[in-house]
Amino acid sequence: MSNMITIGIGDLKVCHAPDVLVTYALGSCVGICLLDSVVKVGGLSHIMLPDSKASMSGAQTPMKFADSAIPILIRQMEMLGASRSRMKAKIAGGATMFTTTSEKFNIGSRNVEAVKRVLMENRIPIMAEDTGLDYGRTQLFYPESGIMEIRAAAKGTKLF
Repeated sequence: MSNMITIGIGDLKVCHAPDVLVTYALGSCVGICLLDSVVKVGGLSHIMLPDSKASMSGAQTPMKFADSAIPILIRQMEMLGASRSRMKAKIAGGATMFTTTSEKFNIGSRNVEAVKRVLMENRIPIMAEDTGLDYGRTQLFYPESGIMEIRAAAKGTKLF
């Protein structure tokens, strides 16, 4: 029997299959699913902002930021037997929730950009993504199958 493990905003969790990871309220935030399919270890991080160095609270709250949360997620998965060389990613979120003409305030696209950069630096390929646009998402991740499920009000459910 599997457990449903909830990841809060600015948090992350790792697990062995058949447990399922879920995070809610992905607006401009980005959910990063990592999987080592050989050992069936998965992880999910719900980041809020791109860069911990740009925040005075970055050192105290590293799981809120793409540049610091993803390395923590990788290390925690490795502690469960995962290998970085086998990890694959799926990402979701990064929506534009408020109309703005300033790229500085388009946090969603900046989050997606930062997540992609950190994953590339760690040589983890992105296998699927559901990012951008203007709506929130709920993200479920099934390490047993590697499926990322996205639920969005009035948009239905998509599997990646």
